[in-house]
Amino acid sequence: MTQWIHDVIQKKEVMAVPIMTHPGIEMNGNTVKEAVSDGRVHYNAVMKLTESYPSAAAATIMDLTTEAESFGAKIEFSDIAVPAVSNRLLPDADAINRLEVPSLNTGRIPAYLKANLLAARSINDRPLFSGCIGPFSLAGRLYDMSEIMVLIYENPDAAHTLLQKCTDFILKYCMALKATGANGVVMAEPAAGLMSNDDCKIFSSQYVKQIVDKVQDDEFIVVLHNCGNTGHCTEAMVATGAAAYHFGNKCRMEEVLKDVPPTALAMGNVDPVSVFKDATPENMKEVVADLLEKTRDYPNFVLSSGCDTPPHTPAANIDAFFEALEAYNRSHQ
Repeated sequence: MTQWIHDVIQKKEVMAVPIMTHPGIEMNGNTVKEAVSDGRVHYNAVMKLTESYPSAAAATIMDLTTEAESFGAKIEFSDIAVPAVSNRLLPDADAINRLEVPSLNTGRIPAYLKANLLAARSINDRPLFSGCIGPFSLAGRLYDMSEIMVLIYENPDAAHTLLQKCTDFILKYCMALKATGANGVVMAEPAAGLMSNDDCKIFSSQYVKQIVDKVQDDEFIVVLHNCGNTGHCTEAMVATGAAAYHFGNKCRMEEVLKDVPPTALAMGNVDPVSVFKDATPENMKEVVADLLEKTRDYPNFVLSSGCDTPPHTPAANIDAFFEALEAYNRSHQ
């Protein structure tokens, strides 16, 4: 993966890695609930997209409920929408001390490991990125997002206890994902964008770094995703030492690129809803062309969606995304 990153930066052409699995689920005639519950259905969706589009890497589903479910949170499932945590698992700070770090045999973790194992065995022409949640985002799902924002100021010790338990579990999960043969993990830490840069370092980055330091090497990288970052906490993201950073559409890509080391990839940031899902193909081409022009001075830029593309994203818009990239690369040879 160290060599892959080097090659991506050295290539004259811009590469693309949109974060998307839902179009593959729909192309195969499956429901969201089936894909997030059945490892083979999940795998089939990843394969469908890998066969259909020239993405520089394949990616499994970005599901921000899998780890919370393992801790005991109740999850609401839908055939047409992503899963959601339906209740607050931890009612108060005392409950944090009683919380146990679960095993990897709980919830849907085995199904996700199966999907990654099958995909890693089948995909040989590009890297495979697994998915996991970040420590602060997981803590917010267990304690309630509004309540944890209060907790970090009123009882930071309790917050750190919870964050360490979340980190211990995510690290265990990432090690298992690595063992499947995956080449990296996209760690979704959007809730960290709710904090200032300094608080992000204290309550997110130092915990992400624990995971990066243990799992990232020449064969496996961490792609840190924070679509809550408007540009105000890019420094905190970079402090984790991740090999790549994935940005949402709330920030200006040409600005955050200035804060990313030239040896690390910076990925983003076409709006997954207003452009990928709701725009016309013509609009998509305009947005991609504009973004590529604004980022042309940064060889470490990788074109991507700003977050996971939602269910019911039109295939015509995905086609337009890649067509616009191809047209740009052709004109800049």
